[in-house]
Amino acid sequence: MALTSVTPQASFSPSIRTAVVGASGYAGAELLAILAAHPNAEVVALFGSSRKSDEGTPTAADLFPRFEGTAVGALPIKPFDVAAATALGLDAIYLATPHELSHEVARALVDAGIVVLDLSAAFRLSDRAVFEKNYGFAHAHADLLAEAAYGLAEFNAARIAEARLVAVPGCYPTASILAIRPLVEAGLVDTTRPAIVDAVSGVSGAGRKAEVKSLFCEVSMQAYGVFKHRHRPEIAEHAGIATIFTPHLGCYDRGILATVHLELVPGTTEAQVRAAFESAYAGRPFVRVLKAGRWPSVAAVERTNHCDIGFAVETTEAGTHLIVESAIDNLVKGAAGQAVQCMNIRFGLDEAAGLLPARAAVAAGGVS
Repeated sequence: MALTSVTPQASFSPSIRTAVVGASGYAGAELLAILAAHPNAEVVALFGSSRKSDEGTPTAADLFPRFEGTAVGALPIKPFDVAAATALGLDAIYLATPHELSHEVARALVDAGIVVLDLSAAFRLSDRAVFEKNYGFAHAHADLLAEAAYGLAEFNAARIAEARLVAVPGCYPTASILAIRPLVEAGLVDTTRPAIVDAVSGVSGAGRKAEVKSLFCEVSMQAYGVFKHRHRPEIAEHAGIATIFTPHLGCYDRGILATVHLELVPGTTEAQVRAAFESAYAGRPFVRVLKAGRWPSVAAVERTNHCDIGFAVETTEAGTHLIVESAIDNLVKGAAGQAVQCMNIRFGLDEAAGLLPARAAVAAGGVS
């Protein structure tokens, strides 16, 4: 019997029946590793994001040998079928799928009483016209778009706790919004000037598909999607400020380092900036505001659900300029870990369940 309560209960420790769609990708495999070690989750099925049946049904261990000898490693990754998924008595389902597929299947899954945690961008933007411009197809589910809870737990836990559909944020937006939004909400930022975000992602951010630019001998530090990356409107909407966003491909497997430039209201001090960050993230288990003079690194957050934030303020005759840097693991806080954090909130668990301390050994090894 699927769980139906939408009211969190601190003493409630269910076994949440889950399935992962898109389990053959990097984010899907990361989900599997986290859920396998989660004290309150049971993975009952794995699906590929394709509905094709001519590619066979490999097990998770066939595709990701680190799962060899584990219970989840023996699960077959079947072609996805909505009817098959809804027949499993699921409490929650993760869609680590292309935007088009999430858009197509979310309605039936929600109507079946399953909590949908969507890692695609199908339900992250509130404006259908902006969505169509950036994703190339018309959004047919205006009601679900309005209903979906944006899954940035640090700012939206109350809505997530009652949601039928959670739009898990993108990796670049997560790193960017966490660095910007507390300052905008505190009134410290000159919002007539755009936030400038330069961010570098590891190659796993491009997914597991074969591309020449991702090959070992081809990958190089370079910008892409200049002025037109799909995450730009997501950052602007949920950070609350116009944004100029430039993503870069980094020569490493996982992690994001974002450098954000903001113009502050004249007279704003570094102490006020620190107070805004510390107030916003007080009691939040996964955002760490670093001491003065310390700067985030990818190595410090790799394979964790943490976001580290460092900053500095400079006041000159030209104004008061702030540089904020944030670091996350794009596959964890930028995808799978954040999705599980949302699941925990939705089902009344400790927000950090299965995410702190470090996961079991099954999570080690390789980008996945």
